[in-house]
Amino acid sequence: MQATVHQREALLERRQHDNIATDTLWNKLSLAQKFAASSLAQFGYDLTYIRNSHTGNLAILLCNDNAATISTEGEIDTSPNIVIRD
Repeated sequence: MQATVHQREALLERRQHDNIATDTLWNKLSLAQKFAASSLAQFGYDLTYIRNSHTGNLAILLCNDNAATISTEGEIDTSPNIVIRD
């Protein structure tokens, strides 16, 4: 029973950390990106990270092995030409 409780606590701690990381990323999105990310979330996409560039922030979302990007203007690309590293 002790091992089960310890394992559950570890999972809850990791989930809380993941929620904080997602909240931090969410706060860096433009309003247009937030709307677009919300629509992709309905299809199972999760905001994974944000790539900064001279043209603005590019939001990267993943769903299983599929990537999608959202430009600063909120334009969604479900077939981006990017490489996702493990």
